[in-house]
Amino acid sequence: MFGDPTRRHIYLAARETQTGITAAEAAKRFGLHPNVARHHLDKLAGGGYVEVAMDAGEGRTGRPSKRYRSNGRPLDFEFPTRRHDLLTTLLGRALELLPLDVAAAMAEEVGEHYGRELAEQMHPGEGHRSMQSALHAVADALTAHGFAAHTEARADGMAIVSDSCPFGEISAQHPVICAVDRGMVRGMLHALHGEGDPAFGTSRASGDDSCVTTI
Repeated sequence: MFGDPTRRHIYLAARETQTGITAAEAAKRFGLHPNVARHHLDKLAGGGYVEVAMDAGEGRTGRPSKRYRSNGRPLDFEFPTRRHDLLTTLLGRALELLPLDVAAAMAEEVGEHYGRELAEQMHPGEGHRSMQSALHAVADALTAHGFAAHTEARADGMAIVSDSCPFGEISAQHPVICAVDRGMVRGMLHALHGEGDPAFGTSRASGDDSCVTTI
């Protein structure tokens, strides 16, 4: 997320003030096109690093702009983000104590709730968007969480392809954990688009090269 120096500078600018920063302000400050600045800010929001509020502005007419503010999440740019392998392993073992269908349902429910929260942070008050726009936003949020996701057009519809997994080898040992990110996709998609029935196909936990979700 912070390997891009421009995004890192924009994030630090958002942290400098309690009121946060808009895409227009970031664009002016760093000499960017507004769409580029908005792209960086939306990725930060998708990763849960900033929260978004609508800013009507005093005396302003027309559509309110988004203001991106730091949520106070502590970060250290000197070291890479650690994967919480121990916690993930213990979670997998705890879920194994339950019947498989019950464990998967619980994990997916948790992921779906978190996905809806992420979607609300990214674009509050905007209403539903097109399926294509929603899928791009979901892929960006997944990438911010370590899934290296992108969208593809396929013969049977659109797909989200994740080439990495933040759970690492633990997901292969405890595949039920994959229900968490399935829930995240479903929760974000429903919150951003309002409908859609994602079908989950290949999985890295099963030995495939990527995880694929088709719509």
